[in-house]
Amino acid sequence: MSNNNAVQMLLCRIILIYAFPTKILRKLIMAKKKTSETALSKEKLLHMYKLMADIRYFDNRVNQLVKKGKVPGMTHFSVGEEAASVGAIAAIGEGDLITSNHRGHGQTIAMEIDLNEMMAEIIGRATGTCKGKGGSMHIADLDKGNLGANGIVGGGMGMAIGAALTQKMKKTGKIVVCFFGDGAVNEGTFHETMNLASIWKLPVIFYSINNMYGISTPISSVINIDYNYQRACAYGIPGHFIEDGNNVMDVYNKFEELVKYVREGNGPVLVESLTYRWYGHSTSDPGKYRTKAEVDEWKKKDPLVKYSKYLTDNKLATQKELDAIEKASKEAVEESVEFAFNSPEPSLESAFEDIFAP
Repeated sequence: MSNNNAVQMLLCRIILIYAFPTKILRKLIMAKKKTSETALSKEKLLHMYKLMADIRYFDNRVNQLVKKGKVPGMTHFSVGEEAASVGAIAAIGEGDLITSNHRGHGQTIAMEIDLNEMMAEIIGRATGTCKGKGGSMHIADLDKGNLGANGIVGGGMGMAIGAALTQKMKKTGKIVVCFFGDGAVNEGTFHETMNLASIWKLPVIFYSINNMYGISTPISSVINIDYNYQRACAYGIPGHFIEDGNNVMDVYNKFEELVKYVREGNGPVLVESLTYRWYGHSTSDPGKYRTKAEVDEWKKKDPLVKYSKYLTDNKLATQKELDAIEKASKEAVEESVEFAFNSPEPSLESAFEDIFAP
């Protein structure tokens, strides 16, 4: 750059500063910032908050029912991980698919399953999504694109690449998001499916929700790298990292990018978000391997509080609107409990239904 050009640019900056008062410049900057923040409609922003509230109140209510002995089998909760699920699913399109895992309540609700049918399934009633036969770890809703949760660690990965292969062969343009926890990354199926998806360039997003512990085992003690997403390079695919998995907008923005990349036929990706489960691994786990101070520190990063602050600070919603959403969520959850307990138990004859053999 010549000296003349440099002087001209400096003069332009000086003129800009003195021509526009500081308040006006600040307004221009904030207007640009607000434009990027409001790319989503208010309706969608509030709907994301609703889904997060539904997950929180649903799981807390189920936890109460478990303690009263009203829920058969084991239950795993998504409390504390709401943003990690809702942000991801909010970015996919109609007709896209997911596979879930044993801690799948959050993903299932984010896919907008009927809460009544989901509660009935967990309590073991015939009106449940799987007719009361599957329970908490086997919630599915094929009509909504949820191919099912899975009680086997990493069990959804094979299902995910099978579904992704179907989309590719039929040229549907749809993608699959495969949800799993940090505890699944050392399973053989993780490496096998990552490799196969890479070779065949399948339209699948492998999504590791890292809540720091596989049951009582810290993830840091079972991998010799810093993060799970770093394994992507071994399969020749991109790896992505969401440092704050409790920030629903961070999750959404990253997934919007990844969904576009995968849908355009570029093959799979591996993405990881950091979050934290507030409760133990399951209802049988008191979580004594974690200190109270650690749990309390993560509770300060509450995904719902963080998102509500984002919405109100940016004048995207009022506190009154958010309070109304939370009230409606609580009522919907209570209605689901009433529906479930007023539903019949599965008949003995139904034990022989829906059984398939080659």
